[in-house]
This record gives sequence, C-alpha cells and structure tokens, in this order.
Amino acid sequence: MRNLNQDTITQAVLARLAETPDARVKALMTSLVQHLHAFARETRLTEAEWLRGMEFLTATGQKCSDTRQEFIFLSDVLGLSMLTVAMNNDKPQGCTEATVLGPFHVADARRYAHGADLANGAFGEPCVVRGRVLGLGGEPIAGAEIDVWQADAQGRYDVQYDAPEQPRARGILQSGADGSFDFRTIVAEAYPIPTDGPVGGLLALTRRHPWRPAHLHFRIEAAGYESLTTHVFREGDPYLDSDAVFGVRESLVADWVRQPDGVYALDFDFVLNPTTCRQP
Repeated sequence: MRNLNQDTITQAVLARLAETPDARVKALMTSLVQHLHAFARETRLTEAEWLRGMEFLTATGQKCSDTRQEFIFLSDVLGLSMLTVAMNNDKPQGCTEATVLGPFHVADARRYAHGADLANGAFGEPCVVRGRVLGLGGEPIAGAEIDVWQADAQGRYDVQYDAPEQPRARGILQSGADGSFDFRTIVAEAYPIPTDGPVGGLLALTRRHPWRPAHLHFRIEAAGYESLTTHVFREGDPYLDSDAVFGVRESLVADWVRQPDGVYALDFDFVLNPTTCRQP
C-alpha cells in the first residue's frame, strides 16, 4: 500500500477497519469514511478548504466549556440533532412529540415542591405552568420526574451568566397522584443562540438568523414509560417557522394566556409512551 492514489485510498482505509471488534463501531466508521471521501470527491475539496475546516472544528472545540457545548450548537443548526431525535422517537399517535435537548440542560438541578417558584429571581414576566403527565391510555402517571429549564427575558440561561451562583428558571418536581403538576416561573421569550463562536460565524456566512422561538424545556421520566425530552413553544412567536435549530412541532405550540391579575398561565398535558408500546 505504498502507491495509494485518489482512486484506491478509500478501500485502503476501509481495510484498516476490518478487524474492529465492535460491530456497531465498525459499521459507523465504515460509513463515515465512505461519506467523507465521497464528499471530498464530489466537491473537489481543496487543501486550503480542508485546512479551514480543521481550523473551524478546532475553534469549535476550544469554545466548549462546562456550561457551553459549541458542538451541540453546530449539530443543532445543521439539523443533525433534530434528525437524530426524529429517527429515535417515532412514538404512537397521541404521545407528546420529542424535540432537541439543547446545550443548557443541567443534571441534578434543584428539586421543588408543587406551586414553587422555579424562576428564583430570573428576569421576566411572572407565569404559572400547570398540567398533567398521562399515559397513552389516558391514565395519570404519579411520581413522574419533571425537569424544567428555560432562558430568561434577556435571552440567557442561568449558566450563561459570569457568576451563576444561584440556579434560576430551572428545577425538578414530581407529578402528583393524579398526574398533575404546577409551578411558577417566567414567560418564555424568543432569544438568539450564542453567536460569538464558530457556529455564529457559520450562520452569518450562510445568511441565517440565530433566533429560537420562545419555549420552555421539559424532560420527563417515569417508571414503565419512555423518557420524553421536549419543548412547549409560545403561540404567535415570529420564529416558529424559522427556528435556528429546526425543533418546532405544531403539536408543541401552546398559548400563554394573560390572567386578570396580569400573571400569564400555560396549561399543557404530556402523554408518555409505555415501554411495551414501541413503534416497529
């Protein structure tokens, strides 16, 4: 293999993968090499373009931190995140649809009782959120763990502040015996994903806006049911049809209704898929 050329190098690389013991790793790497080489051939990739791509990926990694995952932003704006979610969450009709996790989820957030204020001082108009967690047959699910998080009215999550010593606009609570939950927070507002990194440069280069429509994140888990990661989007938001990360689903759009006392209210029920009821 001393005289490889552009016509023979792909098969040479694939031959080096032949002894990979893990069948899934072998399949993924084989397909990746084939598609990468096909892309280079199709586009007649230049050395300068290859180098610029390496610099872009390096800068993307350098922008990552404990509170920011630039590679997830990249996956999101290329539609890869939502494609992966869609392929792996083909649930029966009636179940709540899944969407992207996003880069700002925090594991082991603070736990709250029903009716608590999850905003905890975050900027925004006050809002109460109510709903139920149900099974596909309409049965209430008691004790479901409901993980909630959102950006504030300034378009930032708590972990994006320089000194996020106090968790804000995020928390975990459990559904009651009848599947119900309620908590106080702030009204969801549209916001741009961070544009001060390589992904922001890519959006500018391709003349795309960075805005996400207003939404509230939910991650729900319950014994005997498939976990659900989703958003509830705010009706009337101007970016519902051009979400920078392609995450909007019509079934996830709901009204934040202003009450006589000036506080907004969101009512939304979630329907989980039993683990024994997977789609073929």
